[in-house]
Amino acid sequence: MNRVVITGLGCITPIGSTVSDFGRSLFAGATGISPIAAVPDAPDGNPGVRFTQAAQVLDFDPAQHLDSGVIAATNRNTHFAIVAARQAAQQAELTKHHQPGDIAIIMGCACGGRSSEESEVKNLYTRNARAHPLTIVRTMSSAGASNVSIDLRITGPTLDISTACASSTHAIGLAFHMVRSGMTTAALAGGHEAPLSWGFYRAWDSMRVVSPTRCRPFAADRDGMTLGEGAAMLVLETLESAQARNAPIFAEIVGFGMSADANHITQPQADGAAMAMRKALADAKASPDEVGYINAHGTGTQANDSTETAAIHQVFGERASQIPLSSTKGLHGHSIGASGALEALATTLALHEGRLPQNADLANPDTSLNLDLILNEPRPTGPTLALSNSLAFGGLNAVIALRSWR
Repeated sequence: MNRVVITGLGCITPIGSTVSDFGRSLFAGATGISPIAAVPDAPDGNPGVRFTQAAQVLDFDPAQHLDSGVIAATNRNTHFAIVAARQAAQQAELTKHHQPGDIAIIMGCACGGRSSEESEVKNLYTRNARAHPLTIVRTMSSAGASNVSIDLRITGPTLDISTACASSTHAIGLAFHMVRSGMTTAALAGGHEAPLSWGFYRAWDSMRVVSPTRCRPFAADRDGMTLGEGAAMLVLETLESAQARNAPIFAEIVGFGMSADANHITQPQADGAAMAMRKALADAKASPDEVGYINAHGTGTQANDSTETAAIHQVFGERASQIPLSSTKGLHGHSIGASGALEALATTLALHEGRLPQNADLANPDTSLNLDLILNEPRPTGPTLALSNSLAFGGLNAVIALRSWR
């Protein structure tokens, strides 16, 4: 089997719309969570929800990147996907060194073109208006993957995975297995999401899981998640290919594990998350003792953080309290299907730079969890093995294992 390395990175996020800006914010602990901007279609732009903060991409203008025809035919989430994919593909010189049919595009997107769909449904129900002829292609979840394929002229396997908050981790894991097995020589993998619409805000408000202030993963006073948006993309290729052309290598992906709780649609179970972590380690042929960092799913809800903690203690036993851990959602929020990709990007940069990101503004850590939470500033680290966890509604768990490249 092939060894698989990461040779290109791209992103559009609330903490930076280039990888260098994302990295600076990540290690500075500079949050992208801010007051909710005016929401189209909502009365006076106010979504009328209990929370006031979201992690929004405030500096993105699609006209600076895309022609008017593409903008008109696509939703904001697809705009994110195309631009982030271009960044990663350009850095890796992806299409220069791989045949178009030998490259896979595996994307994670759970919500599709939510704002486009809501706008058309509103006009239908209030005015019995004819739907815009591009409604379907704007709203389908696979639009991002298809448009990236068209934009980069890549003709290999192209698909979207929709598994709620684990979508893009599943996508990266599948792409890893495809490259490792030789099904493709390279892959562009990640996730994208732009769901911050009036109906989306109101639906999440009804679930009572969004923080009225801002998410504080693993804090004693944590009170919920913060909704977000964005995209992150990774170029995966064989180590042999990368070394043959002296490509930059940011990290090596060494394992992937997934599981289902098979228990409850919204209440996570520690056993399922533990199984996914164990499977990722087994796939990597690594022992729990080798893990030197965990990028936690860490949403900031009472249920998620305590359940994920219990799963970590199941897998690592006495070592659980000694493994450095952080959740970066306190910086970039929870971008649903894209969240795993943003966290894979954060984990990759952490391994590449030898700095583990801190939990943002965690002034009151929950000591009852008995975890080694990274506080105040990044923690230096040598070469190590890291896990990046995604635990989704529906009890769908996905974990990737990455190793430092030196």
